Amino acid sequence: MHTNTFSEITPEILNLAKLSEQASQIDPELYRKYDVKRGLRDISGKGVLTGLTEIGEIRSYTIVDDEMVPCEGKLFYRGMDIEELVHGFVSENRFGFEEITYLLLFGELPDKAQLEMFSGLLASYHSLPTHFVRDIIMKAPSKDMMNTLARSVLTLYSYDNRADDTSLPNVLRQSLQLIALFPILAVYAYQAYSHYHDGKSLYIHAPQNELSTAENILYTLRPDSSYTELEAKILDIALVLHMEHGGGNNSTFTTHVVSSSGTDTYSSVAASLGSLKGPKHGGANIKVVRMFEDMKKEIKDWTDEEEVRTYLKALLNRDAFDHAGLIYGMGHAVYSLSDPRANIFKSFVESLSREKGRMEEFQLYSMVENLAPQVIAEERQIYKGVSANVDFYSGFVYSMLDLPLELYTPIFAMARIVGWSAHRIEELANNGKIIRPAYKNVAKKRKYVKLNKR
Repeated sequence: MHTNTFSEITPEILNLAKLSEQASQIDPELYRKYDVKRGLRDISGKGVLTGLTEIGEIRSYTIVDDEMVPCEGKLFYRGMDIEELVHGFVSENRFGFEEITYLLLFGELPDKAQLEMFSGLLASYHSLPTHFVRDIIMKAPSKDMMNTLARSVLTLYSYDNRADDTSLPNVLRQSLQLIALFPILAVYAYQAYSHYHDGKSLYIHAPQNELSTAENILYTLRPDSSYTELEAKILDIALVLHMEHGGGNNSTFTTHVVSSSGTDTYSSVAASLGSLKGPKHGGANIKVVRMFEDMKKEIKDWTDEEEVRTYLKALLNRDAFDHAGLIYGMGHAVYSLSDPRANIFKSFVESLSREKGRMEEFQLYSMVENLAPQVIAEERQIYKGVSANVDFYSGFVYSMLDLPLELYTPIFAMARIVGWSAHRIEELANNGKIIRPAYKNVAKKRKYVKLNKR
């Protein structure tokens, strides 16, 4: 075969890909015949029960007369309503990330002394190994920060003298270090990419131990390290809302699957990052922002309900934006009537919109939130209700915070690393079997044919 560049798809590869695709096709009827729960979901879309957890819980229905009845969505962290948790630290004018991290990892809310100790412990883990930024992050910067983040995590294995120790004290130590380092790794990765690929000035601000996690993200990201209190508080809320979402979401399930093999923390986290990177999981809010950018160009009057409705129908009919037939940010695998995270977000988005002078956009988002379920009900046959999910407003919030698109999914990771850590510890503490689901082979048996007779 002739020499080719690393990324080139040669004619040979194209031909072989066709063969591979043909060999990989399975008759859809066989999935029904053998009652295969595709995506680990039953016919109603409900997840197949594969484990137990005490960390997070999603509630989207109640049982009335032995029947499932949709209800307003609820999210619980260690049995505590997320809406009450957010109201608790917001009403006391505090940042919540460190406090809720403590709750998810240790099962109880910390008292004042415990919170101060824990926040100080996280701050003590802010420092990267000597020359790590120069030798790892600055070399071969990637256009995708999630890949750079995963590479950095895997490289940290080489700096850890107890990398393969899966005892709970050591896994906790590794988890706390990664929770503290994720914001720094992601922001530095973006700064390197922005400098080497876009020719922008290079800023490497050291995190400040007295600042909260949300404050440090803005401090290290912005050239002048400045931010308003409202900006930091809303980013803090965003982190809390994205920390955990039950054991069944794709990346957290990945954590359980990979941890069950007995592998090290760095490999487990890198695998979960690979899951979260997928546009069907962590990248959804980027799609929402880009959809709205297209919408704002196509719709002349943002206050005209009929014009907005027409655009939404065009989306569903594959005649607008990316022609995928989706209204991004609407609907969820579990929630039907409402996503509590979206409800919490919306209550703070309006105040940020006013501060940023973007109320017209906020009103457009609100209109789409109201109209989209109606349009989807008219155009689609659906088995459950449709409402705005957390991605619907999170992308708008990040754009108002002047966060680059490249960091939208890494911010999700900065939060979800807390949930992954709690679930990894739970998996190891219960000493479960290696997770090994069954796949039924449906290939016809064939005889071997010698090469000269094929």
